[in-house]
Amino acid sequence: MSIKCPLYINGQFIETADKQNIINPSTGKVIAEACLASEKEAELAIASARAASDQGPWPQFSHLQRKEFILKIAQGILDNAASLAQLEMQNAGKPIKETTFMDIPSSAKAFESIANNFIDYLQDEEFSISNEAKGKVLSEPMGVVVLIIPWNYPLLIACWKLAQALAAGNVVILKPSSLTPVTVLELAKIIHNSGLPAGVVNIINASGSKIGEALCADKRVDMISFTGSNEIGKQILQYSSKNVKKSIMELGGKSASLIFDDVDLDTAVNGSLVSIFLNQGQMCTAMSRIFVQEDIYDKFLDSFIEKAKRIKLGLADDYQTQMGPLISDAQRKKVIGYIEKAKAEGAKVLCGGKIPDKAELKNGYFFEPTVLVDVGAHSHIFKEEVFGPVVLIHKFSGSDEAVALANSIDFGLAACIWSKDLFLAQELAGRLNAGVVWINTYGMFYNQLPYGGFKQSGFGKELGRQGFLEYVRFKSVIIDQSDGGKPLVNYWYGF
Repeated sequence: MSIKCPLYINGQFIETADKQNIINPSTGKVIAEACLASEKEAELAIASARAASDQGPWPQFSHLQRKEFILKIAQGILDNAASLAQLEMQNAGKPIKETTFMDIPSSAKAFESIANNFIDYLQDEEFSISNEAKGKVLSEPMGVVVLIIPWNYPLLIACWKLAQALAAGNVVILKPSSLTPVTVLELAKIIHNSGLPAGVVNIINASGSKIGEALCADKRVDMISFTGSNEIGKQILQYSSKNVKKSIMELGGKSASLIFDDVDLDTAVNGSLVSIFLNQGQMCTAMSRIFVQEDIYDKFLDSFIEKAKRIKLGLADDYQTQMGPLISDAQRKKVIGYIEKAKAEGAKVLCGGKIPDKAELKNGYFFEPTVLVDVGAHSHIFKEEVFGPVVLIHKFSGSDEAVALANSIDFGLAACIWSKDLFLAQELAGRLNAGVVWINTYGMFYNQLPYGGFKQSGFGKELGRQGFLEYVRFKSVIIDQSDGGKPLVNYWYGF
């Protein structure tokens, strides 16, 4: 029997007549029936959130009261970790090893970390401006925040955004991807059981084409935090321009990894495999362009291909599986289309490039790890995000060429540098046009550090002090301290 997933609005679980089947990408089978919101439910969520922000107790709660609720949610995620890991595996097609040891613990840690740090982030500041005045900078909630979540990390990215928004005193309307709503709607039960006041968190599942404009254009919404594709991000910005509001846009990437000839080859190859094939390459930060210094290029390429061929594709519920399915048949067709276009533009496929022929995988949306070479810098696949297990490997001679290749596209989300020369690596990190740079590692996200990109990869940050303060507005208060309470304006016109 499939799982039933109602909406969560104003503290109530709401069934709708319109529903959708949720598919397990490993098997093609239905695992859940999720309610779909119409503009009617979107209106109810906005009205409930606005009332909770304007008349409800949450924005006036003390920092310690907010901290208590946020820690309850963190504990609720841990208490339900096993079932959440199973649901995330079934809904998103992630290998169970990843959901168990990465996604779910990291989701709880997002709440725990912000609970233990946000009070320090929210300290009001005072300034002695002159003998005549002193100033204060007060931090306040933004108000009603719409959080729009992608399908590649459904629970984790929801928790990143939700923990920060709540800690800052905001109320939230959270819209998961309609492909992967199950764990976020399950999170609604944890939030409800924490005793959070009604209307503070509203979770509505729907196609963005149906309710996106209703959520993003409404003047009762104060802020939008979106993670997803560049195309949809631009659409959201158009909607929000009808009633100007703050936005965070974490959009696509076409990240580059620079491998220098002084590295330990095995370490660089193993790290690079993870940097592109983890989560089936469905990561904004995927290192889909790997540039290798020419002296070790052949050795690196041979080792990378040999190990890529050994990656175990399998059903996501198998702990031996190293790579699961893509999210949908449509996504797999998109990946295949990019490979065919790359071949037409002169690229060679040295590994993968096709649907696996194993009988046990035939009902899922599987695709082999794929390695391309001879990819020209002007080809589509060099510049555009594939969002699948496809990597191009290219050689370079010196560091200037490597940086120029990495920076030559419109995206600027992330990069890797692999070198034993840490002085060089750190100097190059400053030259790379990317918001996150890993040196001799990949994919280590720390809640204390901000995350977000440059250029067409968007603007604004998540995580860290900088990310948290995106969810806060600042108010300046100037207090007169002139002698006798007679400020300059008292004399200006001489009355």
